[in-house]
Amino acid sequence: MKNIIKTLCLAIVPLFSFSVDHAFAYIEQEIAVVRIMNKPAGKTQVVSVKVGETLQYDGLNITVRNCKQSDPFEAENFFVFLEIYTKTDGRIFSGWMNRNEPGQNPLQDDTYDVWIEKCE
Repeated sequence: MKNIIKTLCLAIVPLFSFSVDHAFAYIEQEIAVVRIMNKPAGKTQVVSVKVGETLQYDGLNITVRNCKQSDPFEAENFFVFLEIYTKTDGRIFSGWMNRNEPGQNPLQDDTYDVWIEKCE
């Protein structure tokens, strides 16, 4: 009986163990490509912003703090940390955007929508 339990434990334990060999790897990129929609004007534009720089677009100031691409051996995804300000309201967004989950953390303002396209 002890041998049967021992054998079962040895067979089940690997099913619940997690490998530490796989680490999440990201490739740091220098440019974020962002899509901006100006709702009242009815226009959409794709712009590129270097990490650490601020882009002035219409009434927005968009600062890119970080831009990462997923491991090339995983499903392609991009992550960008943005700070977005307007002259009238101040900071209206600060956080990570994920290209594959655009609804998770987007900027959806009365005037503007902003999404991440990719990192280069």
